[in-house]
Amino acid sequence: MNHERSPNSLVDMVEYQKDAVVSKTIINKKTGEVSLFAFDMGQGLSEHTAPFDALVQILDGEVEISIAGKSFHMKQGEIMIMPAHEPHALKAISRFKMVLTMIRS
Repeated sequence: MNHERSPNSLVDMVEYQKDAVVSKTIINKKTGEVSLFAFDMGQGLSEHTAPFDALVQILDGEVEISIAGKSFHMKQGEIMIMPAHEPHALKAISRFKMVLTMIRS
């Protein structure tokens, strides 16, 4: 990432890879973390929990997100808060990219 004071395109900062999930940390501080992810179609993250709330912003493509047993179909431009300690999982419907912002408390 360019650390100079100039704009960057989030969607261009992480590339798709065949049959893979690619991640890139943008910022990691004791108060929170911002990461980019690129998921190839069919890839995902199995159900897990996190100790902090997380904001998901879809930059490209479509994903099915499950939070505490309820599924949500999300697409480019949409956001969702995944509450702390609630089980969640993701599965790429198409290739998709997202920003994950975790706020530590």
